[in-house]
Amino acid sequence: MVKILFVCHGNICRSPMAEFIMKYIIKNSDTAGEYEINSAAVSYEESGNGIYPPAKEQLRLHCIPFSAHRAIRVERDDYEKYDLFVVMDRSNVRLIERIFGGDPAGKVHMLLEYTGTLRDVSDPWYSGDFEQAYDDIFAGCTALFEFLEKNT
Repeated sequence: MVKILFVCHGNICRSPMAEFIMKYIIKNSDTAGEYEINSAAVSYEESGNGIYPPAKEQLRLHCIPFSAHRAIRVERDDYEKYDLFVVMDRSNVRLIERIFGGDPAGKVHMLLEYTGTLRDVSDPWYSGDFEQAYDDIFAGCTALFEFLEKNT
């Protein structure tokens, strides 16, 4: 079982979108039962809050099913629980590595690196552009799934 944790700053926009997009992509694959997908934040700011309404709307517009969600923060002991931490931007890399005390096993990766770029996923909290965030996340999740299917 490959255990993946998607991570963004608050766990109310990008990382839950990635969680549910990835679950949707995997759902109809032959290997659907081989993955565990979750999401978390690098901060406590939004702990307990649900998915931000415009992020939910993007998922609905693209027919991506989602369920109840409450923001949580990644914890130090999560490093041993997950195989891969997929973060949305460079700030998330710095903060998650601070939480973990480094990344000795090389488990932390930026989502868009799987598309061949190290660009940050657009942050709709600041830009207001939830469609661009969705496009970035969908492209990244698709490329990540293809990578995992070839390499695991």
